[in-house]
Amino acid sequence: MKAKIFYIKFLFCFFTLIKAQNNRLYNYNQIGWYNYFGTFKLHNKISLHTEYQFRRTNFITNWQQGLLRVGLNYQIHQSTQIRIGYGNIETFSYGKIPINKFGKTFTENRSFVVVTTNHNINKLEISHRYMLEQRWLGQFKDSAAKHEDYFSYSNRVRYQIRLQIPLNKTDSLNQKQFYIATYNELFVGFGKNVVESVFDQNRIGALIGYRINKHIKFELGYLNQLVHLNRRVNNKNIFQSNQGVILNLNFNY
Repeated sequence: MKAKIFYIKFLFCFFTLIKAQNNRLYNYNQIGWYNYFGTFKLHNKISLHTEYQFRRTNFITNWQQGLLRVGLNYQIHQSTQIRIGYGNIETFSYGKIPINKFGKTFTENRSFVVVTTNHNINKLEISHRYMLEQRWLGQFKDSAAKHEDYFSYSNRVRYQIRLQIPLNKTDSLNQKQFYIATYNELFVGFGKNVVESVFDQNRIGALIGYRINKHIKFELGYLNQLVHLNRRVNNKNIFQSNQGVILNLNFNY
């Protein structure tokens, strides 16, 4: 009897999983993200953060997003920093199933608060980033609209863990150094305008980096971005699976 009950439960779970998979529609894209990050010291504990991300599809051919962020950093502790800032994002119509249901480019304005903590385990550097975003996303009432008719408000929390380890030993930050890094970041949306799911997206990256000196470093690697669209097509949940290259240029003065 117990064996039969277990078998029935197993079949129920199996067919539930199959049904859930059949209720999903995936759109695959090849991407290339080319990013600049700059930090400029203003005071002993205060610095200015600047950032621009040039995000493309088909690796380089077409637009995916243009993202500009600025912020003010405050160094609470040697291992803890808080940042408040503003972001302006332009999301383009890309892929077979665009994010906007009318296939239009739309603007997003965003304010955010970030807390970053760092610690080491021997040579391994570990960082945790906690981010709260307030998002105003451009919306269109119909396909004939040429500009956004209104902006819908939603919230999002993000958590990223990053692991980094050097490949060669140095005695000074001014010496050249290679390193490898990997990270995973989870995005969760909330608020009345989050319709389909609180899961917004997930990003996984693997990088090889080269630090020229304490001010400049480059990173090149692989990025996997899974995005859950906040709408359905033919009553199916839409997921974008975006994979490609990422190139970061970091300045720290």
